[in-house]
Amino acid sequence: MIDPRTLREDPEAVRASQRARGEDEGVVDKLLGLDSRRRSAIAAADKLRAEQKSLGKLIPKASGEEKAGLLATAKDLSAQVKTAEAEQNESSEEFEQLFRTLPNLVHPSSPIGGEDDFSVLKHVGEPTKLGFTPRDHLELMEGLGAVDMERGAKVSGSRFYFLTGVGAQLQLGLLNMAIAQALENGFVPMITPSLVRPEIMAGTGFLGAHSAEVYRMRDDDMYLVGTSEVPLAGYHADEILDLNDGAKRYAGWSSCYRREAGSYGKDTRGIIRVHQFDKVEMFVYTRPEDAEAEHERLLGWEEQMLAKIEVPYRVIDTATGDLGTSAHRKFDCEAWIPTQETYRELTSTSNCTTFQARRLSVRYRDENGKPQIAATLNGTLATTRWIVAILENHQLEDGSVRVPEALRPFVGGREVLTPIGR
Repeated sequence: MIDPRTLREDPEAVRASQRARGEDEGVVDKLLGLDSRRRSAIAAADKLRAEQKSLGKLIPKASGEEKAGLLATAKDLSAQVKTAEAEQNESSEEFEQLFRTLPNLVHPSSPIGGEDDFSVLKHVGEPTKLGFTPRDHLELMEGLGAVDMERGAKVSGSRFYFLTGVGAQLQLGLLNMAIAQALENGFVPMITPSLVRPEIMAGTGFLGAHSAEVYRMRDDDMYLVGTSEVPLAGYHADEILDLNDGAKRYAGWSSCYRREAGSYGKDTRGIIRVHQFDKVEMFVYTRPEDAEAEHERLLGWEEQMLAKIEVPYRVIDTATGDLGTSAHRKFDCEAWIPTQETYRELTSTSNCTTFQARRLSVRYRDENGKPQIAATLNGTLATTRWIVAILENHQLEDGSVRVPEALRPFVGGREVLTPIGR
């Protein structure tokens, strides 16, 4: 959630953010009305309770008709208190429900618009020119014996797959390389749960506009995570952290599950858009005033990983209408995919400011020892999708694939992956 004080003290900033996201700005006036009603109900209930308390002190001292009158007044006050408390609870619940639907405020520098209105911050490397007609990643993987889509569909349905042989090695190698880099930079490695409770999923902001993407286990009232950001955000829920020595940084390794609702017919070939994949995700708790600098550091670590797989990429500043509910600002790194002749997202890093931590009650003590809401950030270090960029950019004319030098120690020292049967 955003800070309620921002809603009261600067509602125009909230309206502007809603407009930038392409969301209903009328919700701001509804919230202001509900907040006013809620605060009036609280004040009225407090006043009646105070009168009830004062009256309670008089009754034992009274007698006769005076006492009977006071008792009658007390009975009437009791009924009024119940009515006032009911109004307080109802107005508070209405406000809370609507307030939790409000997304985070967008960064003033984020480009305004939808999915295609991002700003390109920089290009690294030139688009790969192969000098022959390139094979796409699926053709390469099948030639290398790296994937079995047919049996994946037989066992689990469309958009599931088996990574086999060097395919499995590539994924494990990538993720281990990501963990190694995370360790070098002071992250604590974590293998996180795949199932979380509803309050944790809701706390991270994934049960709002993007709830259709989430797998729900209704019999158990649990959710399958689409990123280890979710369990890592919940890791310190209802805690007060010690951030005196700097940010808390975690690197979560997890399987991720996404329904990909509404994406039928889009990227259905191969492993670009699938229902299950593995990922190493950076997650950080820090002081709000340090969040922007930490966001730049996360982007730097992502670029460090991309340099290791030697692919051309660009960095974009995601447009406001394409931000997730909890994101204040988001940078994506997109790698060049030769057969598509375009850039495709490999990493994403978001500054969620205090939005998630406020919902999950994650705090820290300031220099005066007073609890304050922490800020959270996240960023991708490697995913299954990276295999697509590696294979397509490093393919050779005969269907072999050169392994990037930094990755070789993590795949058994292999320098070239050769098609099976050769």
